[in-house]
Parts: sequence; C-alpha cells; structure tokens
Amino acid sequence: MDIRRIAEEERLSGAVISGGFIFLAGQVADDASLDAEGQTADILAQIDTLLEDAGTDKRALLSVQVILADINDAPAMNRAWDTWLDRSAKPARMTIQAPLVNPQWKVEITGIARAP
Repeated sequence: MDIRRIAEEERLSGAVISGGFIFLAGQVADDASLDAEGQTADILAQIDTLLEDAGTDKRALLSVQVILADINDAPAMNRAWDTWLDRSAKPARMTIQAPLVNPQWKVEITGIARAP
C-alpha cells in the first residue's frame, strides 16, 4: 500500500495520503493569542496549504470535525468557516466541545479528503 506523509513533525504528520484519501491531523492555530474566529481562520489556511501540498483543495473535503474548547465560541468559529467555505462543495461536519491540550487553543480541526 502506498502511503505519503506531508508536513512531518516529531510526533505526527500534518496529513497522510493513502488508499485514495487524505487524512488530516488535528490542526490548531499557530497564534494561540487569537480569538476563536482568528484561530479558525488560521487553521483553515493551514488546511488549505496541506491540501494544496497533497495536490487538491478544500472542495475535496469529505468530512470535518471541529473541536471547540468552549461551545460558546461556535458563532465565532462559524463566521470564519462561512467565509472560507466553498458553498458548492460543503463537507459533512460535526462540532463538539472538548478540552484541548494547550489551554490557549480555542479550536482544533481535523478531516478527511479525497486524494486526487
């Protein structure tokens, strides 16, 4: 089985391509001082870059999971999401509240996309 790893770090890869799919690691904001809307925009830009490095774009996203440290940040997260979203290719999405590893992080996003 062919496996390609993108944006490898010490403990994980930013994305892994295998079996016709792209699996995104949980992405968090580079700047944890941003509010939930800013962190979401930062994360979505990272996802754009990972998908571009994989040879595709956000229209290939099949499923997305959004984790919020505080569910009350959902409206702010959705403002950034709605600005970024391609309305002709909306992925399935779920949003939950859960504690994140770094208390400054407000949002973490992961997903699965179809590989080109």
